[in-house]
Amino acid sequence: MQRRHIAALLALAVSSFAAQAQAPDWKKIRIGVEGAYPPFSEVGADGKLKGFEIDLALAYCAQMKAECTLVQQDFDGLIPAMQAKKFDAIIASVSITDERKKAVAFSNAYYSTPARLVAKTGTKLDGTAAGLKGKKIGVQSGTIHETFAAATFKQSEIKRYTKQDEVFLDLAAGRIDATLADSVAADDGFLKTPAGKGFGFTGPDFTDKKFFGDGVGVAVRKADTALVKKFNDAIAAHRASGATKALADKYFKYDILPK
Repeated sequence: MQRRHIAALLALAVSSFAAQAQAPDWKKIRIGVEGAYPPFSEVGADGKLKGFEIDLALAYCAQMKAECTLVQQDFDGLIPAMQAKKFDAIIASVSITDERKKAVAFSNAYYSTPARLVAKTGTKLDGTAAGLKGKKIGVQSGTIHETFAAATFKQSEIKRYTKQDEVFLDLAAGRIDATLADSVAADDGFLKTPAGKGFGFTGPDFTDKKFFGDGVGVAVRKADTALVKKFNDAIAAHRASGATKALADKYFKYDILPK
């Protein structure tokens, strides 16, 4: 009995040591990004990733003294790809919602912006379900905007796209009547471009926490609690130094940092 008890303790100790030995030290981190969501993340003319979140991801890695690799992935495949260990974290405008918390862990928020409807200037779309009855609304698949639009505009036709850029193309071509998107992405990625001429915001800001959550954070696998802490520390230090505001001011004329 005593011999078996000692053997069991030894086996447990070896198992515990092996688990500790295999725990990542997070000196190397792979980060999933989209690369099709300007001004947050896009591919430049030189083929390189750029944007607010790309700069922020690299700044957090420098803060953590980690060697980071950015891995491009369509938005609706980001969480499944992370769960499959294609990468370790996601920095791609993933809103912190209760529904997503069932699948992943989140860092503290690093930016927060409302959703808005975009349509032809002069169209009378007031942002209500009745006002959008029979209209075609384009949304990006896998986003909080898709979820909100499907739940709210039940008398409208919801058209889903892989990338937000594809939504803007169809809006400009008149194939849809409106899009529901992040206000900053819609403003910088469409309204301020030549294609967005003659279009504008319509209706109110949409901020219902049930759908839009508590801002945007870094998504991480639930088991990787040490990595969540590393990102939280990096987010706090970067913001406390004033570097986050300076970076945001480079891209935006309005405050997007969480209050």
